[in-house]
Amino acid sequence: MKKNKIPFILFISTEPVGKNGYMSWDEIKEIERSNFALIGHHSHTHEYLIDMSDADFINDIEIATEIFKNKLGYNPEIFSYPFGEYSKFMKDYISKNFKIAFGQHSGIIDINKDKFELPRFPINEKYGDLKRFNSLINYAPLEYKSLKPEEKKIDNKNNPPQLKIEFFKKQKNIRNINCYSNDGGDWKKSNLEFQNQTLIINFENKFLPRRGRVNCSLNDNGIWRWFGTQFVVKN
Repeated sequence: MKKNKIPFILFISTEPVGKNGYMSWDEIKEIERSNFALIGHHSHTHEYLIDMSDADFINDIEIATEIFKNKLGYNPEIFSYPFGEYSKFMKDYISKNFKIAFGQHSGIIDINKDKFELPRFPINEKYGDLKRFNSLINYAPLEYKSLKPEEKKIDNKNNPPQLKIEFFKKQKNIRNINCYSNDGGDWKKSNLEFQNQTLIINFENKFLPRRGRVNCSLNDNGIWRWFGTQFVVKN
């Protein structure tokens, strides 16, 4: 990355910094001094924050914030939810303290995406071959006007949720969309219902713990558009 000046964000969880196998603050500062890398906030403990009480969640974030201020002289403006998991409460808190935040659901960022649940594709040892990478960088965003429900933490009372995606009136070929979800534990093609410009997905089964995922794609006159969302499933 340094040799080719590939821009990146290094998201830091502050608790393990300096421990065996982890970067030190001196190494983090070296990256921070470059003109093509940014430091992001990734909580203190990197635990399943969504399992914490609201007060403990805030405390975890604030501990990391104070460490960043002490070590770097500022608090990073970009946040990444550990494991991509967040509730509406968590998102509301993050939106008041950061400029943008990333989840872990797949998709392409566009100007209409919620700044505090931005998507990103995984590129790792399981999903990181060059063929897939070349496909991802050629995808276009599947834009939408609104996405409901806003609450991404679900339990027995609201599992499965009803997913409603409202598109813009001028969007073309929307009815060519295909969606897949892992409700019930297996990936399957979703049954889609349109009401004017709103797509409704009524899932057949409950999502299983720990995560429910939905991915939609659209062949828009040869341009592949992609959208994904994720639910955190509690027993």
